[in-house]
Amino acid sequence: MALPGLTLTLRAPGPDGAPAGTGGRDREPALCLHGLGGSSRNWSALMPLLADRLDPEALDLPGFGESPPPADRNYSVSAQARAVIRHLDAAARGPVHLLGNSMGGAVATRIAAARPDLVRTLTLVSPALPELRPQRTAVPTALLAVPGVARLFSRLTRDRTPEQRTREVLALCYGDPARVTPEGFATAVEEYARRLELPYFWEVMERSARAVVGSYTLSGQHNLWRQAERVLAPTLLVYGGRDRLVSIRMARRAAAAFRGARMLTLPEAGHVAMMEYPEAVARAVRELADAAAAPERGAAPAARTPSRPGATSPAADRS
Repeated sequence: MALPGLTLTLRAPGPDGAPAGTGGRDREPALCLHGLGGSSRNWSALMPLLADRLDPEALDLPGFGESPPPADRNYSVSAQARAVIRHLDAAARGPVHLLGNSMGGAVATRIAAARPDLVRTLTLVSPALPELRPQRTAVPTALLAVPGVARLFSRLTRDRTPEQRTREVLALCYGDPARVTPEGFATAVEEYARRLELPYFWEVMERSARAVVGSYTLSGQHNLWRQAERVLAPTLLVYGGRDRLVSIRMARRAAAAFRGARMLTLPEAGHVAMMEYPEAVARAVRELADAAAAPERGAAPAARTPSRPGATSPAADRS
């Protein structure tokens, strides 16, 4: 989709990650937002599992995947949120079931707080919300925000092959990298190699990392936790017990911030639960969508059981 100063690439469900078309408009629309360094392909395993119930699309945020950088080179969380809002307004797709992972979760939180009319439900997978004491394993990623570090890192690692780089990324993001299939690994290597050739790759990584870290320091109404408290949409929070980038200890604070949120905890998952455990995440998203639709149909939501590993429950039920 081309907008003034902005071009966004969308993908629909399919084994080849083909660009989104115009089918399925009889189903409720869903939009998926990836994290830092990711792309719309991060949702390729999840979207087909939702396609009979929802009409999902995944978006390459500006500068990522196959979306070129925005004209203003602004990669702040607020700028990314404005880009998504512009897309939803132009496409007249809202309200959508909005899903976000990591940085995309922060972007989705801003959208849900600022434009509740555009969000039917909100699903956040390891959202990048402010942590006062981040995990040590997340520090190298945060260091990309320091001016010059990304370029330095690119020079220091120029001899590493795309295969080596991909293994490092998977080890950081997956709870168990062995769950990646040979086909999935080959696709990830090909995508990484393509992105390394882009002249703006390291600029986007540096500025986006700086934007995420900067969003942690905002106060007042712009603070992400304050905005989480303003979200009206039914919310699902997904956290992995082996997440090396967003600590599972943040789940308790998120449950308190998002009113009446459901919680899905996956003890063996890492930072990208929708890629590692797409069936469990899809089941929880479908339950959220069904519960949100029940009042519209005049039916009461089904009673829910207390939380257990790999299951959803109202966050208020968590001890």
